[in-house]
Amino acid sequence: MTKTTTSRGPGTSTRRTMTAAARAAAKRAERGHREPAPEDPVAGRTVFIEAPKDGWDDPPEPSLGTLEEDAPPEDEGRPRRRRLLTVVLGALVMAGLVAVAVLGWQYRDGHQTESARAAAVAAARKAAPVILSYHYRHLDRDFTRARAHLTGDFREEYEKTTKTVVGTTAKKYQGVVKATVAAPATGAPAASFVSATPDKVVVLLFVNQVTKSTQVSGSRVDLNRVRMTMSRTDEGWKVSAVDAL
Repeated sequence: MTKTTTSRGPGTSTRRTMTAAARAAAKRAERGHREPAPEDPVAGRTVFIEAPKDGWDDPPEPSLGTLEEDAPPEDEGRPRRRRLLTVVLGALVMAGLVAVAVLGWQYRDGHQTESARAAAVAAARKAAPVILSYHYRHLDRDFTRARAHLTGDFREEYEKTTKTVVGTTAKKYQGVVKATVAAPATGAPAASFVSATPDKVVVLLFVNQVTKSTQVSGSRVDLNRVRMTMSRTDEGWKVSAVDAL
């Protein structure tokens, strides 16, 4: 009996191994494309996505300059608004200080004016009888007392007039004049101010003058209205003008 011997070439084992590997790969591919059964869990699946023909377009990585350009710009108007607000607040503060200063000055001026009115009226009431009275027997004494209540140009004018006119006439006719500040018949005040500032006050007075002389039979009474200007001096309120109305 003839024995048949099957001979295998040197590459037969290698081809068998490659064939088995190909069949295993095909089976794995078949299992990978198989639709999952309803009971198969979805979690853990690997999904294969085909890449585009031209490849993936990766976005460019941002550079530092790009980030600075894309950053929101700083509010340029904010410093300007702050400066404007500072200026406005400064102006308001300054206006407030000026208003306070003006109100303070007005209050001070008003208080000084009120005080000046009272002091000037009192000084005028005291000065008027002295200035407008005299006696021919002691003219020098009377005129000296009167000058103590006067100031400025009016003092010089008074001195000149009394020496050249009043004194001469009083001696010649034995003149005697007695003046008093009196309230008028209407009951109005005997003295009141017409205008006033802290340094000057104009006062209106009602003055009665009783005159005796050799030229007059008995006594003559004159009811006069006199306007006296009072000025503040270092020695107090003095008469700087007298006008008969």
